[in-house]
Amino acid sequence: MLPEALITRVLTLHSLLALCGLVIYAVASHARHQRRHPSAAIAWVVSLALMPYLALPLYLLFGSRKVGRKRATPSAPALPFEARHANSPALRFQQLAGALSLPRAAPYAQLAIHDGGQQALEALRAVLLGARSTLDVCTFLLGRDRLGSEITRLLIQKAREGVRVRLLLDGIGAYLGGRPDLGPLKAAGVQVALFVPPLRSPLPGRTNLRNHRKMVVADGQRLWTGGRNLAAEYFEGDTSGRPAIEPWVDLSFDLSGELAAQAGQRFAQDWAFATQPAQALQEEPAPPVPTPPALAAASAQLIPSGPDQADDTVYCLLVASCFTARSRILAVTPYFVPDATLLMALTLAARRGVAVDLLLPRRSNHLLADMARPAALRELAAAGGRVWLMAGMVHAKAVIIDSELALAGSANLDERSLFLNYELMIAFFEPADVQRFGDWIERQRAGASLYEAQPPGMVRELGEGLLRWLTFQL
Repeated sequence: MLPEALITRVLTLHSLLALCGLVIYAVASHARHQRRHPSAAIAWVVSLALMPYLALPLYLLFGSRKVGRKRATPSAPALPFEARHANSPALRFQQLAGALSLPRAAPYAQLAIHDGGQQALEALRAVLLGARSTLDVCTFLLGRDRLGSEITRLLIQKAREGVRVRLLLDGIGAYLGGRPDLGPLKAAGVQVALFVPPLRSPLPGRTNLRNHRKMVVADGQRLWTGGRNLAAEYFEGDTSGRPAIEPWVDLSFDLSGELAAQAGQRFAQDWAFATQPAQALQEEPAPPVPTPPALAAASAQLIPSGPDQADDTVYCLLVASCFTARSRILAVTPYFVPDATLLMALTLAARRGVAVDLLLPRRSNHLLADMARPAALRELAAAGGRVWLMAGMVHAKAVIIDSELALAGSANLDERSLFLNYELMIAFFEPADVQRFGDWIERQRAGASLYEAQPPGMVRELGEGLLRWLTFQL
């Protein structure tokens, strides 16, 4: 038996630590304008109360979800009466995007949607080699494989030609890609930065925030982007090694015009945060140029999402678009672990007669995400939505709403991607280009099989519930 005095001291210390942790949590959440998912908020409060000696250090490392910027003034004026009552998903989307202070829709040209890995790689080479003054590359990971080696050689070549080359890698992604050798890049004059390196971030609570954006911007005029990281499996695979790397199905595209310049500005903000985080947080971003949210020919809208936005932009726009959809919602994603609101928006759309089709890999590269998704798939199928499963790995991310809106880029339909990661999507409004993205998804769906829901047993349903409670951190 422990002495009563010792027990009293231990309980007192525990209570003080728990109180300290809860105060830090409350003050930080208020000061940084943190709006947490309910499951995450409950988990932090319970952990800080019961295990403060473990939870408090973890909170200081991983607890921040937003970087603390204030909400900017909306970029679009109020719509006239006719536009406010028009039942157009694209108009509604642009109205809400303006209210979320996102960059205005901008013109683009020469949009090329890549049919497969070979075409994507050829387009990437062309953008890299075509740079004459500046070349900015942002990727979650750079593979230590044949593809990564080729990209490294091209970046070194351009730097030696006098082009200012900047490479931004995510701090965790650099390890997931096999820890590529960055020494030759730096020696050749390529500027390299890691985005929030693990355990070395100068800003408290930011370690859990990942930059999942993928973009290559040449001379501020040409943009290559989408879902592909710069590693072999995202393009053609690699059969030279053991084991062989099989190619994944992924979606990328390139374009030119003012939209590419906007992507370059977004890269510059990410670069400033990675290299001078304290200064970047103090500086307010340039306000968007006000513009009426009327649709222009061949215009698209850059949709950044993540801790650098006051709102959860992609999530808000997805939910709103599901409610305004009139005829179809067509989506492809590698991971489907939506929160209750997004799942409700999809199921209600299916119940009111909208054709909802979701394309997924039968087995993705993340086992926990696959184990957490069945409940959502059963609910969507029960509402009349159709889920299509492909035999190979699908890493593409795109959502089509009717024939008026196509969202494509880096964001997955899971809670980490929609609430924690820095992501980049582009919204296309040109009907012909919306159709082209839809046709790309339909070509992939042609080889998929229809999902058939099976009722779960009690143990399985309990396990799925526990996993869903943790999915916010997947």
